[in-house]
Amino acid sequence: MTRVLLTGGSGFIAAHTLDVLLKRGHSVVTTVRTQEKADKIKLDHKSEVENGQLGFTIVPDIAQEGAFDEAVKSEPPFEAVLHTASPFHFNVTDVQKDLLDPAVIGTTGILKSIKKSAPSVKRVVITSSFAAIVNPSKGDWPGHTYTEDDWNPITHEEALQNPANGYRASKTFAEKAAWDFLEKEKPNFAISTVNPPLVFGPIVHALDSLENLNTSNQRIMWAAQGKWKDELAPTGTYLWVDVRNVAEAHVAAFEKPEAANKRFFVVAGHFSNRELADTIGKNFAEYKDKLPTKSAPGGDYPEGGREKGVYEIDNNRSISVLGLKYKTFEESIVDSVKSFQPKGL
Repeated sequence: MTRVLLTGGSGFIAAHTLDVLLKRGHSVVTTVRTQEKADKIKLDHKSEVENGQLGFTIVPDIAQEGAFDEAVKSEPPFEAVLHTASPFHFNVTDVQKDLLDPAVIGTTGILKSIKKSAPSVKRVVITSSFAAIVNPSKGDWPGHTYTEDDWNPITHEEALQNPANGYRASKTFAEKAAWDFLEKEKPNFAISTVNPPLVFGPIVHALDSLENLNTSNQRIMWAAQGKWKDELAPTGTYLWVDVRNVAEAHVAAFEKPEAANKRFFVVAGHFSNRELADTIGKNFAEYKDKLPTKSAPGGDYPEGGREKGVYEIDNNRSISVLGLKYKTFEESIVDSVKSFQPKGL
């Protein structure tokens, strides 16, 4: 059993990560922004709260300097920190202030707090993203294989051009800041990062309505709601992974000694929006009338198809080091839809 601090416990990925941690017998304290969020998580984990396996600490704004100074202190002391929290803003009016600063300050802030106040911590796992790996200027880049060695080359100037660039840059700069911290500060803990692309899968966190669904899962909902009936949206990023594999990756990354100081490109494979819609149609007759017909345009792979029109991936490190067994696309989409139905899909 390891004593673990999990940040951002009410999030989509964090909720699944919490489930894995508790099932594997770890003792967890999770940070949340409000007491209300803590109370919702408690409802799903009554026995673990009662037996002391799960506790909570409130961190209202992770972008504040010193936000985690108190959260990292614990008795018994923490041995691992899983940092999944990232600031979320609906209205990005200032990319620097709303996206870049919070992402970088949130990441470097928790690393500083651990170094200063939690000397017992030996492993830190940070949720990064394929956004920190992809090179958008290369487009679909047929012939290239993305691995952990790839970095998004985005500049600060490009980051400020629009919110989409700002998001990708925030992930890139925050992860780079973590590796720079490791190199310069030489703390007594190792770092691992988990870099998923689009994350599909069932929702287990407290979600009041589907309006607050995580961004990746929205496209499953839109397809089932009929928003693609006449024309499918462009797929954009042709890579996906199931949230349960992402959660397993976070836990394996601190449990396994050989995962120390490594990035993990956690990706199950390729998909297109047309394949997504077809998978819903195959498994759920009730959405048949809302799904696009074969003749509806859009949502396909680029010219050349899956084999010749788009980049390849190498996920070998996540399999050999973390031991991941990736879920199938059909399983992920079916389980996602089933979890949305009680919320009004």
